Amino acid sequence: MPDKITVLLADDHSLVRRGFRRLLEDDPSIEVVGEANNGDEAIAAAATLRPAVIVMDCAMPGTSGLVATRRILEGDPGIAILMLSMHSEETLVKQALEAGARGYVLKNALDLDLAAAVRQVAAGDTVVDPNVFRPRQASLKGERNHGLTPRELEVLQLICSGLSNRDIAAKLDLSVNTVAVHRANIMNALGVHKTAELVVYAIHNGLVTLP
Repeated sequence: MPDKITVLLADDHSLVRRGFRRLLEDDPSIEVVGEANNGDEAIAAAATLRPAVIVMDCAMPGTSGLVATRRILEGDPGIAILMLSMHSEETLVKQALEAGARGYVLKNALDLDLAAAVRQVAAGDTVVDPNVFRPRQASLKGERNHGLTPRELEVLQLICSGLSNRDIAAKLDLSVNTVAVHRANIMNALGVHKTAELVVYAIHNGLVTLP
C-alpha cells in the first residue's frame, strides 16, 4: 500500500478543524498528522511535521494564512498548500496563488470535496474553486448562456439530472462519443474539470432548470 498523504490542518476554529479532520480521515489515502490554531503555529508545525499538504485557512488572526504560506514555502517549497476561504474575490485568489498555494477552495462550497482537493494538490495539480471567479448573482443577459450552444445546454441539463453519457446519447439519439465531446466542450467553456463542480456551477449561474 502506498504511503498516505500527510496533512496539517491550520484554522483558528476548533470545530472547523474537527469537521475537516473527519472529512479527510474518511479517505484511507490521507492521514491528518497535526493541527494549528494560527499562522505562527502552522509555520512551526510545518517545520516539525513536514506534511505533504497543509490545509490553510486564509484569514486567521495574527499571522494570516497568506503570510504563513510564504514563510512555510521559503523553508520547504515541496509542501503543497491548499488555501481555504469564505471569500470568493479574485484578488484574494491571485494573492494566494502568488504566495505559492497550489489550491484555493471555498469553505462554504456546496460540493466541497476536501479529500479530492488534497489528493490533487499532493499530485502537483492546481485546484481553484470554479465559483471564485464569478459572483453568485445572475450574470448579464448577454452572458447568460456563457457561450454554450443550445445543444450543449441540453446536454448540460441532462448531466445535471444525473444521466450518464450513455443515457444522454440514447435520449438525444447521439453517439456516446459525441456526448463525450459535448461534455468536454462544456467543461472547457465554463473552466471546470469535475462533474460535481460542473453541476454546482450550472445551478449557481442559472444554466439549468432544477426539477
